Amino acid sequence: MTTFALVGAGPGLGLATARRFGAAGHAVALISRSTRHLDHLTAELARDDIQARGFAADALSPASLTTALHRAGDALGPIEILQYSPVPHADFMKPVLDTSADDLDAPLTFSVKGPVACVNAVLPGMRDLGRGTLLFVNGGTAVRPNPERAGTSVAFAAEGAYARMLHDALAPENVHVAQLIIPGAIRPGAEHSDPDVLVRRLFDIHRSRDGFRHYAEPLPD
Repeated sequence: MTTFALVGAGPGLGLATARRFGAAGHAVALISRSTRHLDHLTAELARDDIQARGFAADALSPASLTTALHRAGDALGPIEILQYSPVPHADFMKPVLDTSADDLDAPLTFSVKGPVACVNAVLPGMRDLGRGTLLFVNGGTAVRPNPERAGTSVAFAAEGAYARMLHDALAPENVHVAQLIIPGAIRPGAEHSDPDVLVRRLFDIHRSRDGFRHYAEPLPD
């Protein structure tokens, strides 16, 4: 059995994604700074007979992410799929003219240093397996900057650039790297952004291994 590791586990998209990959036969490693979320999610997945464990870590602490992923691999089996999709903090979204250099430290740690730490933690295991998938989930500001949300606009764009470089560099090693852009809010019942719809897209991206950037729905004009 190999492991699906989810960074940014929560009760919406996180739970739905964990349930889908768990149903496909993977153990599930849930990573969140909230132990309350972790306890709830592991209990929910256990009802579906999915092997899951929670590991506490903070996306603003790359060292804690590294430790959590190493623990997950040791406990559950090698990590074949990593999804990086934590929800950004509200204070990352200041207007650009109110944003100082220091205001970008946390968003860049969250969206660049965190992913780099995660990839470095799981890539040796993927190379040993001879396969792997790295999934990055971002909002629309990753491709269309919003001057009212400067922190995420800068940091998501940097995350996308890093992921794109990984896509090109790791393709010869059978490690597929992809980014899913979700332009608006995740809304239960919505045609394109319902959690179950998004999960199908993510699982299809993992299985088809085709292309780098995917959109949950077209960006609004």
